[in-house]
Amino acid sequence: MKHLFAVLTLCTAILCGGAAAHAADVPAPAPPLDAVTLKDGSTIYGEVIEMAAGVLVMKTPSSPDSAIKVKWSEVVKLAVNHPIPFHLKEGSVLVGTATAGADGQLNIQSEPLKGSLTVPLDTIGSVNPLVQPPVIYTGSLTGGFSQTTGNSHLKNASVLGDFVARSEQLRLSINGRYVYGENANTLIARNARGTIKLDFFITKRFYWFASAYVENDRFQDLKMRTALASGPGYQFIDRGDFSGILKDMTFYTETGVSFFNEDFRMADDQSSIRARISMKLNWPILDDRITFYHYNEFYPSLQNASNYFLTMDNGVRFKIWEGFVSGIQVTTRYNSRPAPGTGDTDNLYLFTLGYSFDTTKKR
Repeated sequence: MKHLFAVLTLCTAILCGGAAAHAADVPAPAPPLDAVTLKDGSTIYGEVIEMAAGVLVMKTPSSPDSAIKVKWSEVVKLAVNHPIPFHLKEGSVLVGTATAGADGQLNIQSEPLKGSLTVPLDTIGSVNPLVQPPVIYTGSLTGGFSQTTGNSHLKNASVLGDFVARSEQLRLSINGRYVYGENANTLIARNARGTIKLDFFITKRFYWFASAYVENDRFQDLKMRTALASGPGYQFIDRGDFSGILKDMTFYTETGVSFFNEDFRMADDQSSIRARISMKLNWPILDDRITFYHYNEFYPSLQNASNYFLTMDNGVRFKIWEGFVSGIQVTTRYNSRPAPGTGDTDNLYLFTLGYSFDTTKKR
C-alpha cells in the first residue's frame, strides 16, 4: 500500500510539474494599446510616450522605431493603459492610467485615489514629460600623439577640449586646443587657441552673447591674437525640434561687434574694430554613435572689408564604448593680411582619441 501511495504521489508531481511548465511556456498576453482620438474622428493606437509643449508623442506597432507627433489641441479622447504622470497646469501631478470620458474630458485612475478623477484635456499641461536637470553639462577631452626614433626623430602631440554648461537662461561654452610638433629637436609646429563665451537667453531662441578668443602661433609670428566680442544670437534648431535622424541636432548663428588685436613678434602690431559672425552645427546620429560638427568664427574689419580673419573647425566623432570616442578634425585658419614672411592659410588635420560626456536625460 505504501508503494502504491508513493507511485501516485510521484505521478501527481510529474503531472503538476508538466502543467506548470506548459503554463510557463504560454506567453503573457500583450498589454492593451493606448488610444488617441482626434477631432477628425480618426483614432491612433500605440503607446503614449509624452506630451510636452502642446505636442503628443506616440509610438505605434507599425513604426516602433519612429514617433508620431500630433497637436494636443487636436485630441478629443485619450486612453492610457500604463501608469504615467499627468501634470496639470495648476501644479498638481497625478500618476495613473486614464480612460476616455466625454469629448474633451479625461478620467484618470490614480492609485492613491479611489475611483477616478475627471479633468478637462485643456487643463493638462504635460504628460510623462522628460524632466531635465537644471544645468546640463556636455563636453569632451581628446588627444593624439605620434613619435618616431632611429633614422628620423619626429614628435607630434595635440590636445583638444570643449565644455558647455547650459541652464534655461544661460549657456557657458569653453573651447581649447594645443598643438606641438618637432623634428630632430627642431620646433616645427606650436599653436594654442582658446575661446570662452557666455550666452544670456532672452527668449527660448534669442540670446545675447559675450565672447573672448585668444590664440598664439609661433609660425605665424604671432605672440597673441585677441578678439573680444558681443552681440545677438539665435538658436535656430535645438534638441527635440525634429524627430528621427534630426532629433538631436542643434544649430545657432551669431553676429556682433568685436575689438580685434594682433601682437606680433617681428611685425607691427595691429588692432581694429571688426564684426564677428559665427555659426555652430552639432549633429549626433545613430544614438550619438556618430556626431558631425562644424564651427566657425569670421572677423571682417569694419574699416576695410578686404581685411578679415576666419577660423573654422569641421569634424566627425565616433563613439567607441560608453564615453570613449575617436575623432577626425580639420581646422582651417585664414588671415587676409598675415605678417610679412608668413602665409595666409593654415590647415590642421587631427586624429584623436579621448572621452566625451553628456548629462542630458534621454528616453
